[in-house]
Amino acid sequence: MTVVDTELDPRLLEHRRELTGYCYRMLGSAFDADDAVQETMVRAWRGLADFEGRSALRSWLYRIATNVCLDQLSGRQRRALPMDLSGSPSQPVEASLAARRPSTAWVEPVLDRQVVSDDADPAEQAVQRESIRLAFVAALQHLPPRQRAVLLLREVLRWKADEVAQLLDTTVASVNSALQRARATMAAVGGEVDSQPLEDVERDLLDRYVDAFERYDIDAFVALLHEDATQHMPPFEMWLRGRDDIGTWMLGPGAGCRDSRILATSANGAPAFAQYRPREGGGHEPWALHVLEVRAGRIAHISSFLDLDNDLFRRLGLPVEPA
Repeated sequence: MTVVDTELDPRLLEHRRELTGYCYRMLGSAFDADDAVQETMVRAWRGLADFEGRSALRSWLYRIATNVCLDQLSGRQRRALPMDLSGSPSQPVEASLAARRPSTAWVEPVLDRQVVSDDADPAEQAVQRESIRLAFVAALQHLPPRQRAVLLLREVLRWKADEVAQLLDTTVASVNSALQRARATMAAVGGEVDSQPLEDVERDLLDRYVDAFERYDIDAFVALLHEDATQHMPPFEMWLRGRDDIGTWMLGPGAGCRDSRILATSANGAPAFAQYRPREGGGHEPWALHVLEVRAGRIAHISSFLDLDNDLFRRLGLPVEPA
């Protein structure tokens, strides 16, 4: 049975965005998160008459969403980023594109506007953005699903241990033990939340990044990168290390990106750019969403999510043509 938003109680819809953020962190995919939230809304809609205010509506919705996510995660392999799969960078040659995996193998991007609350205070918005960073979401995938839920509810949403225990039908001691193990795993895989708001000088850096890319001035482009900058390009397993190799790639196998158009956006709590590559016969078509990591005034990492199946932009709600 399909239920559209117009049929849902407005009280349920008020929580859609924050639930999407929670499910995205749990599942590592904006698209899976949308499905999970829709299922949560349907289950809540069906059970609302029997709810009778036995607990706070928000807590009840999180209980449903958690169970939906745990069901989705049952038996699944964890999602990853290419650098998680191989300790060695690829060569900047076309042969490096030989290995490709389906979209279900990868942590997928999410636009900030899909999961960051407009009406939250600046400090809360900062937490929301930092906890959807790609590195953090990828690190979460190393946790068993219930530990993942405990960490998110306790560390990101700031629930009390007894509230989490009630949601998961377990004990406070069990919650505290799961949180301790989750923290240790996250520290081991580099998954700490680290707030790094953009400074004005970095905003200028992003303007120069767009300018260099659109002019396809690769010398100017790589000058904006750290010497050991990295880039990966899901759905391909390849990843590059070093601005020289990134520049070599862009002048070689990636040269089809010349004359692209760029649209600035924000994804995974970071600066991002939707790239539209020249289409054979004229015009431009969706090609990649680039999510940038900025550190100490230069670009440290580029996550380039390629839209090879002409589906990524549409599902994220990005324009299919540049303005």
